Amino acid sequence: MEATYIDLHIHTSENADKLNNNLLKSKKRGKDMEETKKYLGKEINVKIDRPIGSRHPEYEKSIYPINYGYIPNTISGDGKEIDCYILGVFEKIEEFKGECIAIIQRLNDNENKLVVAPKGKQYTDDQIMALLEFQEQYFKSKIIRK
Repeated sequence: MEATYIDLHIHTSENADKLNNNLLKSKKRGKDMEETKKYLGKEINVKIDRPIGSRHPEYEKSIYPINYGYIPNTISGDGKEIDCYILGVFEKIEEFKGECIAIIQRLNDNENKLVVAPKGKQYTDDQIMALLEFQEQYFKSKIIRK
């Protein structure tokens, strides 16, 4: 009887640890969402660190079909700057000023991504997901709008 109690106790302790870890991750994701939501509908300046046609720094086979960058002097859920996908610009650029039209909320990752386009240019959710499939196919994500 005692061995059963110990096994049950260990199992319960493991579940509690998993639950606590999931709660901490969820809280961190919530804070990241609060931080990124303030950019929706706003004009922002983005520094491009992966221009269109460049390779992913860790996954050489992945080539960026869009410009990708970050907002300098910000912090995202991964401890780095807030990342941005740039839509509607089809040439290599170093910087971009545009409007944040959506947020990609990654449900199984610790950071969200902003979707930025030229002011006044809009994309449907389906268009956004098709353009970002090259990277978002590896994550469970959803699009957040105002």
